[in-house]
Amino acid sequence: MRAPDPHRPPSAGQLWLCLALLWLAGNGLRITILAVPPVIPLLSADLHMSATEVGILGGLPAVLFACAAIPGSLLIARFGALSTLVIGLLATALGSALRGAVPDVALLYAATVVTAFGVAVMQPALPPLVRAWLPHRIGFGTAVYTNGLLVGEIIPVLLTGLVVLPLVGNSWRGAFVAWAAPVALIAVVIALLAPRPGFLGLASTPRLWWPNWRDPLIWRLGLMLGSVNALYFATNTFIPYYFHAESRDGLIGPALVALNAGQVPASFVLLAVVGELEHKVWPYVACGVISIACVAGIVFGDGAVVIGSAAVMGFAAAAVLILMLALPPLLSKPDDVHRTAAAMFTISYTIAVLTPIVSGLAWDLSGMPATAFLPIGLITLLLIVLAPKISVPRDAV
Repeated sequence: MRAPDPHRPPSAGQLWLCLALLWLAGNGLRITILAVPPVIPLLSADLHMSATEVGILGGLPAVLFACAAIPGSLLIARFGALSTLVIGLLATALGSALRGAVPDVALLYAATVVTAFGVAVMQPALPPLVRAWLPHRIGFGTAVYTNGLLVGEIIPVLLTGLVVLPLVGNSWRGAFVAWAAPVALIAVVIALLAPRPGFLGLASTPRLWWPNWRDPLIWRLGLMLGSVNALYFATNTFIPYYFHAESRDGLIGPALVALNAGQVPASFVLLAVVGELEHKVWPYVACGVISIACVAGIVFGDGAVVIGSAAVMGFAAAAVLILMLALPPLLSKPDDVHRTAAAMFTISYTIAVLTPIVSGLAWDLSGMPATAFLPIGLITLLLIVLAPKISVPRDAV
């Protein structure tokens, strides 16, 4: 049988299948993670959690995203990106279900570790799959799975309070179990339908897995992505806790929905223009400046300003995220994409994990809820300072 031509674009059927599976995988990256913020008031009251403990809960996923990205690279080198993706989805579903059975904070943290480990090993698997499945449309494929990721963030935020909690008797435990089911289903669908190794003539597994830590590129990518991840995760964690402490509970749901829903328009805009913007510096700088202004709007604004600021912050963060996730497959050799991505995630989430904890400590030590947002605003300066040092050649794809 004639070998597949690696230079031939996939057929229309193959293209749509790959895009659909990438979109579903993107959903699986965030559904269980974003099931937490809507139930934080119930959770913290039931388990008697302090602000610092809430901050640790918000930061734990980032801890695993940092610590398990390199093991994810190792899994990819041993079993391939596709198998690693399915393993990660199943681990994420299991961890989410286990969170519904925990009796105390310590075991809640342990179950969250399992959930986040699954997500952590999935993240470096997606860039090489994009390059393998859609080598001629890397930016577009990245925008598609990021769109799925963003939809996966909105669905639990939007539906937990309106649909899931009423169906499970207003139980945060039942909500965690409910959100595990779609992630397990996504794993089954991808395992059954995904293109197998050899698709477009590409190798099933790379040979190397340990990143080249001496490469300054991965540090720039990691620090820039870290600023965005810290901004996003810490804001999601402290919006509900902050407004609850300020006796403005009515803003919790709208602000969380605005923050996450604001990302979706950005993902659709980037679907159309990612090929142009990925070569430019100004989108990163502009989004960084806008995000800092939005942090101030959330803390000091009235109802409309809070919701508007959250929505604009979500738009800016999503735009940068999509551009950043496209960079490893654009700037790396095919066998190095997973190593570059794993290093980028390790560095970025190491930064992101510290921000919710520092924010919680700032609140606890000062006794002023607003101080939780000071580290969130300051960390965004990394994006503004480092963006001019990243250059994507026009012939990178």
